[in-house]
Amino acid sequence: MLFKIFIAVSGLFALVIFAAVGMRVVPMDAVRFHARPALAVPPSSPNFALLRGADALIVQAPPADVAARVAQKARADGATLLAGGPEAGFVTYVYRSRLMGFPDAFSLTLDPTDEGGTRVEIFSRSRFGYSDLGVNAARVADWVDALQAAR
Repeated sequence: MLFKIFIAVSGLFALVIFAAVGMRVVPMDAVRFHARPALAVPPSSPNFALLRGADALIVQAPPADVAARVAQKARADGATLLAGGPEAGFVTYVYRSRLMGFPDAFSLTLDPTDEGGTRVEIFSRSRFGYSDLGVNAARVADWVDALQAAR
């Protein structure tokens, strides 16, 4: 009986390790995930955060300055570039959860305003699962705070 429990626990442990390693190397398809927030179709699951339209962030700095802040924040967060670039005004990064390495796509656009500022739209979403337990909303809030604080 003890041996059967040991085998079951060992198998479960191996499965968790395999899943954790697998999630860290699963590729993200740039064609699918490099999506402009203004045109994004929200998933039917609650595992996303979308800041666009009337909710978009307005930063009182020119797009080139905001692009530099975006690149700095992404580096500091350990995000991986998937497609585009902040200097182009449209970029998508991949974030991975700390424990299991689940990938999330984070897309951002920077558009000049008539007043010389920058309109920032953000779409952060999980690749897998139904609920993200608020991770994407917290990430978007962190980005908003960081970009507002840098003004």
